[in-house]
Amino acid sequence: MDLLRDYKDDDGDGDGNDEVEEEPLGEETLGESMGASDPPALVPEVAEASSSPDSSPRRLPAKSSAPRVDDTTLALAAAESSRSLHRPLDPGQHAVGFNPTYDQLWTPIYGPAHPFAKDGVAQGMRNHKLGFVEDASIQPFLFDEQYNTFHKYGYATDPSGLSFVGDIETLTKNQALSVYNMPQQEQKRRRLQMKTSGGAEEAESGAADPEVQNPATNEWLLKNKVSPWSGKMDVVQGELTEEQKKYAEEYAEKKAEKERGEGRGDKAEHADKSTFHGKEERDYQGRSWIAPPKDAKAKNDHCYIPKRWVHTWSGHTKGVAAIRFFPKHGHLLLSAGMDSKVKIWDVFNSGKCMRTYMGHSKAVRDICFSNDGTKFLSAGYDKHIKYWDTETGKVISTFSTGKIPYVVKLNPDEDKQSILLAGMSDKKIVQWDMNSGAITQEYDQHLGAVNTITFVDNNRRFVTSSDDKSLRVWEFGIPVVIKYISEPHMHSMPSISLHPNSNWLAAQSLDNQILIYSTKERFQLNKKKRFAGHIIAGYACQVNFSPDGRFVMSGDGEGKCWFWDWKSCKVFRTLKCHEGVCIGCEWHPLEQSKVATCGWDGMIKYW
Repeated sequence: MDLLRDYKDDDGDGDGNDEVEEEPLGEETLGESMGASDPPALVPEVAEASSSPDSSPRRLPAKSSAPRVDDTTLALAAAESSRSLHRPLDPGQHAVGFNPTYDQLWTPIYGPAHPFAKDGVAQGMRNHKLGFVEDASIQPFLFDEQYNTFHKYGYATDPSGLSFVGDIETLTKNQALSVYNMPQQEQKRRRLQMKTSGGAEEAESGAADPEVQNPATNEWLLKNKVSPWSGKMDVVQGELTEEQKKYAEEYAEKKAEKERGEGRGDKAEHADKSTFHGKEERDYQGRSWIAPPKDAKAKNDHCYIPKRWVHTWSGHTKGVAAIRFFPKHGHLLLSAGMDSKVKIWDVFNSGKCMRTYMGHSKAVRDICFSNDGTKFLSAGYDKHIKYWDTETGKVISTFSTGKIPYVVKLNPDEDKQSILLAGMSDKKIVQWDMNSGAITQEYDQHLGAVNTITFVDNNRRFVTSSDDKSLRVWEFGIPVVIKYISEPHMHSMPSISLHPNSNWLAAQSLDNQILIYSTKERFQLNKKKRFAGHIIAGYACQVNFSPDGRFVMSGDGEGKCWFWDWKSCKVFRTLKCHEGVCIGCEWHPLEQSKVATCGWDGMIKYW
């Protein structure tokens, strides 16, 4: 009632006094007309209400019958939820109490994720031996650009895009250009420089002679060999130099000696030679034909069984005894033929034969690459072991003991690449130092021809198998057997392969099964793992593993290639590969679903 009465009095004053109504209200007048308890936020509203004639000069305060609520807890909960929207999710939790955003789902994990982990990463979150490694979403083109830039110039952009890694000096010099951003003028300049560097000196030497100036004369043609018409005229033969005379005499002596040998009916020694079949031995950048392609890299760590026949290499006139991929890259394939030739094939580009190495007079039994692939060994039934240069095709050295070498191996250690081990037909394993050509050790304990040599235990030991149906383990450099394995049920093992994790040996046994031996101290037979189903009795079919160790593969006497699952020991797939015996099989080191096989039909097939 009091409020209504006040409201009536105010209304009556307003109607009776027009001058007061027109007078604007100042700050002091507003302060007096409003109660001292009114909040200052209402001052504009009162001024606005009093300025309009239709509105009342004062508003009634709001009244609520609801009890007072303490909203402190609600505000804290709201603040916590707003903070959680910007925090990354914990991969270990099983339930999320709110709807996370896309950015929150892909936020990287920083800092210690678990208080009880040694290095701050919980056991369940580990996917690498050093902790947690995230998957980066990078376009293939961008990754290849940085990959090739790093291999060519030594620097690349950090995956975050904020910094660079590698050679900073070259980065500054090249102004952070990648291999795909090289200016065309620079590319053209380099090509011209490579093209003209060879013939520039000869052209200058020919033009420097002031006496010969007429290009139509024979003297000018003799001086200037790079003339475009130099080969179209009969050049007058000048006097031979000392070097040419010496070469002619040596050639005449060799020819006469060869004719004398043929006249006596004696068998002349087989000459070492090589033939290059490619277009050019070096490309426009000066790279050798055996150089691995820069963009060859593993696509995936998971191996798959091949399904179809992709390519065939046919060049050997007789059967193929062994094949070996180029180490680490696999862009070349080396093959040993029973036609006494060793051939190397292109896998990555043209798929053609690149070079033929002819130095053996009988069938080639085994081949072995060096660690970098620039050299390789070949052992033949002509009782010779030859050490070849892969690029030039020259024989660096030849070794022989007068017995047939069945297997040859280089020591896998980088500092011992000059040490050669060969298993011979006279029950010995002979060790050569290829730098001096001397025999440094002989391992003589076997009772039959030695078939395989396999390095284990970080190359400190090696395992050999023989026709005496036994396995023997040796310390490298010490001719004493440290482990002798021979059981009544054992058969001869013509092929042994090491598992990629180096803990197991797969031995091809001639009773049509593959046995697994541990490479630990005791070298025990694993009786739970046994791979069977193929028919290889009487044939030295090679056994091999996939690069990830998930599959075991082997050829057989009927031309098939068998694939087993390593864990379950079940047959995964069989492929009919060759007419006759499938003697060798190799898994590509980078292409995880591609396999090469060779057989006695002279074919090498790519699957």
